[in-house]
Amino acid sequence: MTRTRTRDRRGLAAAVALTTAALTALTACGAKQDGAGSASSAGGATAASATSAADFGGMDALVEAAEKEGTLNAIALPPDWANYGEIIKEFEAKYKIKVKDETPDAASADEINAVTSRKGQGRAPDVVDLGIPFDRSGASQGLFAPYKVADFDKIPASQKDPQGLWYNDYGGYISIGCDAKRVRVCPTTFADLLKPEYKGKVALNGNPNKSGSAFGGVYAAALANKGGFTDIQPGIDYFGKLKRSGNFIPVESTPATVEKGETPISIDWDYLNASYADEFTSKGVDWKVSVPSDGQYAQYYSQAVNKDAPHPAAARLWMEFLYSTTGQNLFLKGYARPVLLPSMTADGSADKAFVAKLPKVSGTPVFPSSGDLDKVKGVLAQNWDKAVS
Repeated sequence: MTRTRTRDRRGLAAAVALTTAALTALTACGAKQDGAGSASSAGGATAASATSAADFGGMDALVEAAEKEGTLNAIALPPDWANYGEIIKEFEAKYKIKVKDETPDAASADEINAVTSRKGQGRAPDVVDLGIPFDRSGASQGLFAPYKVADFDKIPASQKDPQGLWYNDYGGYISIGCDAKRVRVCPTTFADLLKPEYKGKVALNGNPNKSGSAFGGVYAAALANKGGFTDIQPGIDYFGKLKRSGNFIPVESTPATVEKGETPISIDWDYLNASYADEFTSKGVDWKVSVPSDGQYAQYYSQAVNKDAPHPAAARLWMEFLYSTTGQNLFLKGYARPVLLPSMTADGSADKAFVAKLPKVSGTPVFPSSGDLDKVKGVLAQNWDKAVS
């Protein structure tokens, strides 16, 4: 199965391509909302105003209202990205709700645009899955409804808006994937990648000015070379050195290029590289994955409910499902690290077989702020091409 590479669309890829200021310029328009979901109520509370399931009268009441709506408008959820295909099927099987997933390979900017331009329309997204800084900017524009899932308090404070306007859900680390049948000793660090035996073998998943995973790769390289969240230049310099040595090749790494042996070493998100290991087994590729110890960089994606969702009960039920033990384990099955993994590991509800298959990392992940990203993306845009041309 060939995976669509534009899924790197959502987080830092879009952050590099579109500034927060540009996002705020998007305007709302559209016809009158045709969904009746906003009138759903239980005990006097409307689904559109409910800030928790308890606020709406409990899960049973929320399920009843959501099934009455019968539809969930989703956007930008590729079926082979973090196991979303199975997640959608499980949600539809558990509840009598049809998920309409529009433009699966859309970018975070497209999601925000759909929310603003379709305000009041029945085809507006009910929920969005966003990378930084679009979750923050969308919240600052007043686009999202405050809603706290049952396990909201278990989500680390650094990975959520305190009012529940958005919260992280799943993510992973930059990793090094390696075809062990074509590479005698697979590299496990950024320092390793500079060795002469890797000449003509190292690739990124795209251009870091356009690709989220490639941007993450440069960010991780910066961390490995005395840079930081506000200083990406050491990462740019590192890839310049890697290019001059002949190790870095200007070929976008894809499953097809890996299978053909064109990109035997690929820097990408660990949940993508790990899923390729399963995919490649039947094709004779021995794909090994490691998270570089000298440059650990993690990124998570977040969920939010459209304040003007045409199906507000279904939107809130979807959030409850994603953050349930079932939903979080389904992300884990797709090699994505669910945000509730620490608490699920502590209480024994995390699927141990899936956990065992994750690439090993140590320490607690830290994340750049929107301000950090604003500082580094201009530097990257100005200096990347000069460094690797």
